[in-house]
Amino acid sequence: MNTIAADYEKTDMGTIQIAPEVIEVIAGLATVEVEGVAGMSGGFAGGIAELLGRKNLSKGVKVEVGQREAAVDVSIIIEYGNRIPEIAAEIQRNVKRSIEMMTGLTVVEVNVHIHDVHFKNADKPAEEDSAYRVK
Repeated sequence: MNTIAADYEKTDMGTIQIAPEVIEVIAGLATVEVEGVAGMSGGFAGGIAELLGRKNLSKGVKVEVGQREAAVDVSIIIEYGNRIPEIAAEIQRNVKRSIEMMTGLTVVEVNVHIHDVHFKNADKPAEEDSAYRVK
């Protein structure tokens, strides 16, 4: 497999190519759709872990694309309190299903790397405190 756009399908009109960046975006969106995923981690580029913003939908995703197959690695931040094996398995299913449905490529593997755990924001004021605020 290589990481450049591969000739995916030749038609009478020409060739259809799917760039790896397209597959990265599909995989990133499919990953953050899974409940329990707090965000993506920039682990592959050596970046610090941070929650996914809409600006970079392929953050934390690495793909290898061949003529008819793709392999995907996703690096995530998981929300505290979730069962990691269940979340990882759901990510694998969702990424595989999304890429295969949208591109027609066969996804041969989806590797999930958990880089961090996100704790619920402890800075939220308690309900008791809000009763004493001046309105």
